[in-house]
Amino acid sequence: MIPLLMGIILVVVVALIFLSYYNRIIRLENRIDNAWSQIDVQLRRRADLIPNLMETVKGYMKHERSVLENVTKARAAIMKAKTPQENIDADNMLTGALKSLFAVAENYPDLKANQNFLQLQDELTHTEDKISYARQHYNDTVLKFNNVVETFPGVIFARMMGKQEREMLKIPEESREVPKIAF
Repeated sequence: MIPLLMGIILVVVVALIFLSYYNRIIRLENRIDNAWSQIDVQLRRRADLIPNLMETVKGYMKHERSVLENVTKARAAIMKAKTPQENIDADNMLTGALKSLFAVAENYPDLKANQNFLQLQDELTHTEDKISYARQHYNDTVLKFNNVVETFPGVIFARMMGKQEREMLKIPEESREVPKIAF
């Protein structure tokens, strides 16, 4: 009778541990999905600000056509992106295009003083901060998930559920370069 009771207790304990890890892994996956959604919301917000910025800038920068075209292409890529990787690639392209746009804008004193331009530039700056925070939160969430699915005993339950580690967002090499400042 005692071995039967111990066997039942062991089965119950293993079942409770399995349920605990199952729920934990599912919650962490949901947090990752939510964190990615927050990034996506901010990328879309930034993409929605671009047309207003472009209209403000167009009147001042008629001969800077390639810069404007690059921003437009990058925005279109964000709007078409379906996967996180496509979004990341399009976001990196847009970030580079916006850097070029703001660098060229420095040559237009009237544009730099334009209230609409300044307001849009400020909104984009705040959105960039939100994107950075959302990326950091995403990577933190992926780290927690990866720690659960790669360590014992979580690795056993993760394999049983067909779950594997997730990839963190990475900064492209060209974005790691230190900006050169000259006086």
